[in-house]
Amino acid sequence: MISTLIADDHLLIREGLRKILSEEEDIEIVYEAENGQQVLDYLAGQSVQVLILDINMPLMSGLDILKYVHKLSPDTRVLILSMYPEDRFAVRALKAGASGYITKASAGDELISAVRKVIEGARYISPEATEMLVRELSKPSDRLPHETLSEREFQILMLLVKGKNVRSISEDLGLSVNTVNTYRARIFEKMSLKSTQELVRYAYDHKLLE
Repeated sequence: MISTLIADDHLLIREGLRKILSEEEDIEIVYEAENGQQVLDYLAGQSVQVLILDINMPLMSGLDILKYVHKLSPDTRVLILSMYPEDRFAVRALKAGASGYITKASAGDELISAVRKVIEGARYISPEATEMLVRELSKPSDRLPHETLSEREFQILMLLVKGKNVRSISEDLGLSVNTVNTYRARIFEKMSLKSTQELVRYAYDHKLLE
């Protein structure tokens, strides 16, 4: 049996995923989590073969959870599930160590295939995501401005565009205010922007926000 953990903060999404997976005789859903802490608490006690992880989770993002999963349960294959199209987060997720990336819109058609592929040790990505990954590796200059940011810079970018101020970000991430300000300045420099307002506009234009 393929032991599987579903992590998504929306009950309806979890129910939909459960319905799809439960039709397969060799897939067993052993736990469902609605936030990142529940995922980590579960994996601290037992491992699972596949973790289906929403990228946009409360308390911590899916990409942040992914880092801890690798430490707690290194053999777990992580399949990122996202409402965002591949061109927004697929490459970042794969570089962070995910075994696969599918959108919620395509989950009904692709979920079972994705689970089976990652359990075999392969990666599951769409042809579009494959093309983007090749482009990033072969032509770094073609990357969008937000794709040039480090993981920490991208994390702070997302908090800024969601309305968090520097002090609250420093408290959330356990960083000093000066450190967050340094990251903020670096983000503006790399993206050739001058204000948080421009950053928010960029995020909406590139569909980084829901």
